[in-house]
Amino acid sequence: MSTARSTRRGRIAASVLAATALVVTGCAGGGGTPDATDDGGASENDPVTLTVATSQNEQTPNYFCGVELLKERLEEADIGFTVELYPASQLGPDADRFPQVQAGDIDIDLQGASALSATYEPIGVVDAAYAFDDVEHAFQWIDDSSEELFTDFHEATGVNIVDGWFFGNRTFTTKDVEVTSPDDLAGVPIRFPNSPIFLANAEALGVTNPVSVAVEEVYTALQQGIAVGQENPIVATHSSSYDEVLNTAILNNHNVGIHWILVSDKTYEKMSEEQTALLEETIREIRPENRDCVDEATEEILDEYRADDAFTVVEQEDIDMDAFISQAEEFFEGYFTGESLEAYQAIRETAG
Repeated sequence: MSTARSTRRGRIAASVLAATALVVTGCAGGGGTPDATDDGGASENDPVTLTVATSQNEQTPNYFCGVELLKERLEEADIGFTVELYPASQLGPDADRFPQVQAGDIDIDLQGASALSATYEPIGVVDAAYAFDDVEHAFQWIDDSSEELFTDFHEATGVNIVDGWFFGNRTFTTKDVEVTSPDDLAGVPIRFPNSPIFLANAEALGVTNPVSVAVEEVYTALQQGIAVGQENPIVATHSSSYDEVLNTAILNNHNVGIHWILVSDKTYEKMSEEQTALLEETIREIRPENRDCVDEATEEILDEYRADDAFTVVEQEDIDMDAFISQAEEFFEGYFTGESLEAYQAIRETAG
């Protein structure tokens, strides 16, 4: 596997070798032994407190099958980790948290690519509708083809994308509007997050009347009919209680929802090599467990919907998926330019 992690480990190793060379040179030159207070560096596990932030609330799988597992496993390893969790945007919305990650005030953050694109635009392509065929395609791309984009992101921001955790396929849920093709979305007021890539998704999918309200206002907007639908993974729709107002789920799966696990250079600087290795290994080990957890929770919710006579589930076999996918791909071939277009095309070329 070739990803940004291998590049980062190369930088860390180079730093360690350089530091070792300086120590050897100092000793050979008669400079005496290092001070007793000299930092032991990567060979020691000093206590490290990691602040972990996410916009997800405690009722979502990326919390109880994600960051909670990370905390449990890092602390149980007994190599100096204390992990503090701040879910539900307690440390601010995505845009406000990212500078804190860059500064090292937040050590680990989970964010979507649309939010990250405000700082480095090309990363937003991974949130384009149908950029990935499915979650397997997304994970394969992360493992085999993400290095160039992730390295460019790191060079521009000082923040590393360590891996990505699935948080569900984004689907439409509406009030009394059944959707089987892009034509069915024309004129329907659907709430989309207020970011360029998500508003581009709206257009790519045939939504001509997107409604952009803050996430804190979505429930009220749905209650009042300002929007008659929204798009989110089923687990997020349910945990936010939008399904108290909405009664139709459309399983068009237009976006593989990935929360990218972010760690800044400043956080790496305060960890030993052993701590660094454990952190990265644990994040990666959690990925398939988290995916299974998301899938299981999604199916449980959908089964509840299917058993409810007042709720309609539009199954994928009843949807013109080819129309959605081809329309989105044609749109983004004309929407993206420069580095973003190259990154988008590189993802699509890895599709099965």
